[in-house]
Order: sequence, then C-alpha cells, then structure tokens
Amino acid sequence: MCSPEEAALLRLEGVFSDTLTRINSLVLQPLLEAAPEASDPWGRECLQLLQQLQRSSRQLWDVTEESLRSLRERLRRPEAVGLESLLLLHSADRVLQVHLEYIESYTCCVAVQAFQKAAKRRSEYWRGQRKALRQVLSGVSSEGSVGTALLQALRQPLAHHVQQYVLLLLSLGDTIGERHPTRELVIHAAGLFGDLQSFMRQELDQATATQALWSTLSSRLRDVLCTPARRLLQDSQGIPVTVTPLRAERVLLFDDALVLLQGHNIHTFDLKLVWVDPGQDRCTFYLLTPEEEFSFCSKDPQGLVVWQWKVTQAVCQALRGKKDFPVLGAGLEHSEPPTCRCGAYTFRAEGRFCQATYEGEWYWGRPHGKGTVKWPDGRNHVGDFCQGLEHGFGIRLVPQASEDKFDCYKCHWREGSMCGYGICEYSTSEVYKGYFQEGLRHGFGVLESIPQAPRPLRYTGHWERGQRSGYGVEEDSDRGERYIGMWQADQRHGPGVMVTQAGVCYQGTFQADKMVGPGILLSDDDSLYEGTFTRDLTLLGKGKVTFPNGFTLEGTFGSVSGRGLHTQGVLDTAALPPDPSSTCKRQLGQGIFPVESRWQGVYGPFRDFVRAGCPGDLREALLGFHVQSSRELRRSQEYLCCERTPPEDQAGSVEELLEELRQHREPEALQRCLRKALSNSLHPLGKLLRTLMLTFQATYAGMGANKHLQGLAQEEVKQHAQELWAAYRGLLQVALQRKGEAPEEDEDAETSFYSELFTLYLLLHEREDSLYSQGITNLSLFPDTKLLEFLDVQKHLWPLKDLTLTTNQRYSLVRDKCFLSATECLQKMITTVDPREKLEVLERTYGEIEATVSRVLGREHKLPMDDLLPLLIYVVSRAQIQHLGAEIHLIRDMMDPLHTGGLYDFLLTALESCYEHIQKEDMRLHRLPSRWSSREPW
Repeated sequence: MCSPEEAALLRLEGVFSDTLTRINSLVLQPLLEAAPEASDPWGRECLQLLQQLQRSSRQLWDVTEESLRSLRERLRRPEAVGLESLLLLHSADRVLQVHLEYIESYTCCVAVQAFQKAAKRRSEYWRGQRKALRQVLSGVSSEGSVGTALLQALRQPLAHHVQQYVLLLLSLGDTIGERHPTRELVIHAAGLFGDLQSFMRQELDQATATQALWSTLSSRLRDVLCTPARRLLQDSQGIPVTVTPLRAERVLLFDDALVLLQGHNIHTFDLKLVWVDPGQDRCTFYLLTPEEEFSFCSKDPQGLVVWQWKVTQAVCQALRGKKDFPVLGAGLEHSEPPTCRCGAYTFRAEGRFCQATYEGEWYWGRPHGKGTVKWPDGRNHVGDFCQGLEHGFGIRLVPQASEDKFDCYKCHWREGSMCGYGICEYSTSEVYKGYFQEGLRHGFGVLESIPQAPRPLRYTGHWERGQRSGYGVEEDSDRGERYIGMWQADQRHGPGVMVTQAGVCYQGTFQADKMVGPGILLSDDDSLYEGTFTRDLTLLGKGKVTFPNGFTLEGTFGSVSGRGLHTQGVLDTAALPPDPSSTCKRQLGQGIFPVESRWQGVYGPFRDFVRAGCPGDLREALLGFHVQSSRELRRSQEYLCCERTPPEDQAGSVEELLEELRQHREPEALQRCLRKALSNSLHPLGKLLRTLMLTFQATYAGMGANKHLQGLAQEEVKQHAQELWAAYRGLLQVALQRKGEAPEEDEDAETSFYSELFTLYLLLHEREDSLYSQGITNLSLFPDTKLLEFLDVQKHLWPLKDLTLTTNQRYSLVRDKCFLSATECLQKMITTVDPREKLEVLERTYGEIEATVSRVLGREHKLPMDDLLPLLIYVVSRAQIQHLGAEIHLIRDMMDPLHTGGLYDFLLTALESCYEHIQKEDMRLHRLPSRWSSREPW
C-alpha cells in the first residue's frame, strides 16, 4: 500500500511542474525577448544570464517530470514497485544538484539586477501581467515594483516546493518502521533538502547584499569589481576593521577575493593565495599574500572574530573551487585552509620576479615546491622553489638577441642562484657541465664547443667566479695543441705544459696566454732545448740543445723572416751517447704541479658531502641529475620540463648505499661491493671515479697523448687511488657513525685508470718493445723441442717422458701441447687492465709451469731460478704478448710496495729478465748462458 505522503508528493510535483511551465511562458520567455541588445557588453552578459536561468529552469522541470513518473508508477503498482524506486529517494543527490544549479543561475541574475534592467524595456507589458502573476504566486501586490514581482515569481514556488519536500519526507520517515530498508534513503533525502533550505536563504542573502553593494560604489569601482558570480560576504561598513599598513578606507570580502579600497586605488587579493595567521592576541590577526602582509585590528573583539572566521571560510571555499553546502563554513572538509597550495600569481613589486608570473605550489605566501616562472622578456624557469626562491633542481631558458636562440640552464639552485651541478647549453653551441656557485661557474667543470664550431675547444678544469682559474686542461683541436697547467682570470697564467699533435712539448711559465721567460722544449726524437722563447714559442736568446746522440749545442738562437732558425754557439760532439732509456724518460710537469692540488675541484665537493654526513638533500646537487636518455634531456629544453629519475630512486637512497658499504667489509665482499659502486655513476664513489677518469682522459688520451707525460699521469693514478679509497673510508665512517659503531682502521686502495695510462707506457717504451718483438720473431722460427734445447731447459723437465711415439709424432704432439696451459694463462695478461690482476696472472702462469713439471717428474717440485728462467722464456716466447715492456713497467711502477721482496716481486723480476734476454738481437747466433744466477727454490 502507498502512504498518504506519497500521494501528497505526487500532487506537489504535479503542481510544481505546471507552475514551472507557466513561469517560463509568463516570465522567462518575455524577459529573454526584452533583454538588452547583445551588441552592448552588459546587454550580452544579461542575455547570457537569462538564457542560463531558462536552461536551469528547463532542467528543473525535466527532473520534476521524472519524479512524477516514478510516483505514478509507484501508486499504480504499489505491490510490484517498491518505495526505493522513487526518484527523490534513489537519486536524491542528482535532484539536489539540479536545484543548486537553478539557485546559482537565479542569484546571479539577482546580484546584477538582471530582472529589473530587462523589465524596463517592456514596463507596460509587465504591469499588464500582474493579475496573471498573482494567480501563480501568493502575496504579489498590485502596488509593488515589477522587479520585485519577477523576483518572487522565480523564487517563491521553488522555496515552497522544497519546504514541502522536507515536511513530506520527514512525515514519510515517521510512518515507516525503524527496520524498513528504505528508511535510510528517506532520512538522507530529507536531510539534503533541509540543507537546501538553509543554502537557499544564505545564497539569496548574499546575492541581495551584493546587489545593494554596487549602488554604494562609484561607476568605476563597480565596473572593476562587479561580476555575476561574485558574492559579498562581509563589508567593513557593517563591521568596522582597521587594516595596516595600507590604511584602507573600506574592506570588502567577496567569495573569491579580498578587496581593499584606498581612495581611487583598488587592491585585490585572490583568496586562493591568502593565508590567515591568527596572531597572539584577540585584537589582531594577520593576512599573508605573495607580496603583502596585513594586520586586521578592531576595537570590537567579537567583530574581529567574525572577520577572521569569514576570511578563513572564504579561503577554504575558494580553494575547494565550489560553494560550501549547506552554508558557508559548514562543508565536509576541514575548516582550516591548508598552508600548502597551488595557484598562479603575477608579481608587481620591483625585484627579481617583477612582472613575472609564477604558477605552482605555495607555502605561507611564498613559492615553495614545484613551479614555473615566466618573465615578460621571454625567460622561463621551471623547477623547485623554497621560501620564494629557486632552490633545488631547475631548468631556465634565457632568450638571446638572435631569433629562436636561447641559453638553457639545467642546474641546481640554492636561494635563487645556481649552485651545485648543472648542464648549460648556450646559443653559441657551447656546453658547460660542472659546478656553480652564486650563479657563476665555480669549482670543477668542462666547457666544450661542438665539433663543427669555427674553432672547436674543450676546457676541463677549475673555475672561479665564472672564469677559468686554477689547474686545467685545454684542447684546441683546430691548432692541434693541448695546454696542461695553471689559469687565472680566463687566461693561461703560471707554470704550464703545451703538447702539440706533432709530438713537440713545451714547458715553462705563462702570462696572459703566452709563455714568457726560460723554458724547455722536447721534440718527438727526444731532442731537448733549454732556454728562452718568444711569445709565439719560437727559440730566441741564449739556450742549449741536447741531441739524442749526446751532442750539445749551446749559444744564441734567433730567427730571420723566410730563412728559419739560426744560431751562434758551440757544438760539443765529445759527449758519449746517452742511454736511450734515460733519454726517452725525460718527463714534463713533475714538480711544478703538486699532484695533491691538481684536482681539488673534483675531490672537494665529495669531501664536503662526506664531512656533512652525506645528507640526502645534497646528493643530487653533488652527483648531478639523471634522465633516462640524452633525447629526454633535449626534450626537457623544448618543453621546459625534465622527467628525471628522483634522487632516491637513482641507485637507492643514501641510507641504503651507506648500509650496503657497512655490511660488506670482508675482503671478498668488499671487492664486489666496491666494483659495483665504482661502476655505477649514480653512486657517490662511481661519480667520483667517472669524473676523475674524465680529467685523466682529457689530459693524457687522444691527440695530446705523449710519452713525456707518463710521470705526470703516474702520479695522478696513485693520487686518485688514494682519494677514491679516502672517499670510500669516509662513506663507511658515516655509515658506522649512523649506527653508533666504532670507526675502522684505514686499508689500501685500488683504482681504474690503467687503459689510458698504458697508452703512455706504449709510447715511452716503444723502442724497447720493438727490439723485443724482433726477438719473439726470431724465437718463433724454432720448433718446440729445438727451442727447449736452445734455451737450456733440462731434458728431464721436458713433458715427453711417457711418450713412446715416433720422432715425427713426438714433435707434432710437443708443438701442440708443450706447456700449453701456462702459455694460455700468460696470454690472459693482455685481457686485464689492473696491475694487481696482471700479477695474479703471472702467479697462475708460474703455478701452471710448476704443475706441468711436477707431472713430468711424478712428484711435487719447486723450481729454482736456474730452471724457472729458461722455462719462463719458452712460455713468454710462445705467448707472444705484444708490448710486454710497457706491461712490465706499468706493473712495476704501480705495484703495491707491500709486495716488495715477496712472490710477486720475484716473479716480476724473472719476467723482466726474460724480456731483456729476448731483446737481444743476436739470440739466433749465440746460445743463452748455460748457467743462470742461482737462487734458492721459492
């Protein structure tokens, strides 16, 4: 059975539907026909408001008709159709939304007096419609204004309808039992429409107050402030308030803005970017905006509380982007506005951001978080901000005079200036990768031009206040020169070495980019000049030339145009020819560039990072940011964004990295851990190694690689190894301190610069290795058994004892198998780069030789030097390792001093002896000495 309340709802909906139809024909349609011309700006706005009201009225009629249909179906078949089928119950929220849209359209018309202004165009018509309106409405006076009658006609039926909704729904809820399945739906609908009554009253009050406000303002102020959607929430003429320091004459709080009127000046503040600070006393509260800070004071504490509450709720409502329901300040969300927000603002005050528009995250009136700044001159910056300044990673585009040309800075910023690691791509096609301080290049960095530049250059070194200063390397590929040395104020200044592509080296003192005073010149054939030069590096004045054969020429040098170099002096031919090894080992740069001070710009930031306790917020500024590919980095320039990998995801958080180092301190685990760290450029140790290798390659590899720089490079390798180990130890100490554990004692280090260093060894020992290669060629002509016999290898050690084959078969087998395992083992030396690994290869080769001999003898046997050396010569000759001299010297120079006098030292000495004997050019004609310097078995 259907309840009486349901029947009453059916009648109510029917009456309301008819009323809406009549209102549309009596009021809305004539109003639209009487609206001002659309050519007038205000008239166009008025027409749009009335059209929107008509659409809202139509939607209200549609939903009412739908409700009618659900009620009729329920009354027609009460047994089959349940109470929950009523539209008012199962779709109460949708019905509510339609009512809200109508109320919004209606109050917009009220706020700007759209009805009154439209009615003036057909005043005679409206006076004739009073009788018809009285039939629709109750209380329409024949004396009142037409505007008032229209307002009533569009509001009164809806207000009555909603009131009846509430009464009937509440009554319906009382008639059904507590356990009825639809009771919650009925209670929910009654609550919604009860709230709608409160909302309607508040909206009408605000619209009426807003309409009254416009008549109190000048036409200029009204034109600036009046918009249909804007509602007045509070006026200082109603509740006085004093605003300082601005001393506003009148304060208006709207639902979207705070307006301070001061004479002819209007100060408007977007509520989304207004922060309310309650203050310490009851007589004052403060408002923060992006550029202003105000205090609100009042003699009436109660009035000040009203102002503070209304401003706070208005800010909350503005941030939510919709009106509070049911009334202002009674929304579901928390009534305190968040301190962190998003918004856009154009700065007006003088300063760095003057006329710039910031869009992004804010905190207490300051840009804070992610955001974008755009200046009128075309500059753009996107990135992280802190307390109103660029702070963290950011990308900035700076347009240049040329069309479509700009500089792009992808850098870290600190308090508004570039500070930390950055990549800068300039409109001149130059790229800088390195560190900044206070907006200038400072510390270590690399500046290079594209290969297609008129004069391609690359500088790798230190900077100070934007200029090259300190130790650095410049490569001029156009002139085929590399300068290694000191800089000051962007010029070569101080001790330096210049290497040319032709192999000529200069060393001396530079001033203002030119070499001055005495210096030395080393040519590719090891001729040495010591004396003075002109500024363009021509020999001039007193000097001395020492030739590779030992001759010296001492005198005065000069040049005549078109006639080359001429000299007057004494040529001394009496000197004995020098040892070739001592001549080629003349080294440049040693002593004039203290190795520990060369790359402080690389070491320093890592020391500071460790000294500060490895804070995670400084990690990206130290290591640099990471993107998945260079293409993404280029796209970041085009679209002013950079989807880089977050620092904590690049290679694990700092805490995880430190914990890994702490847990892997055993020798085997430590080696794996360090290899993993050093191979990962996103790990602090890996980044340090990668940067040091960059400096090493820039100094010693490629065009400027020169044998006379080997000593300089060797010093750096050892220094880098110490610094890498110190960096590891520093990270480990931080990890231990975080866990409250005691620090450990220092140990030894390892490094990985040997591939570039080996190139210099190749150049330095080229002559010796040439003799060695000839010796290997000579020995390769010997069959295996003849070579064993020629080398005085005792026959009982030959691996032929168990063979009962013919002579030909025996030779064939020996050729393929004799000491093959040792030969293959020694060949692995060329596949390793670390000197320590090369020594391990040599040790394993020695083990293979002894194992083969032990099998031949049928017992464990330790080889004395007399027996080992000829066998090792045999293995070396069959292994045919190229550049063995360079390998041996690299191992000897870089060997840990702890191994001196040990097994490694013994084996390396034996290998050196083999190398020296193989170099002898007359080996094919003369047998090696039958007895070797005897040494006890190892």
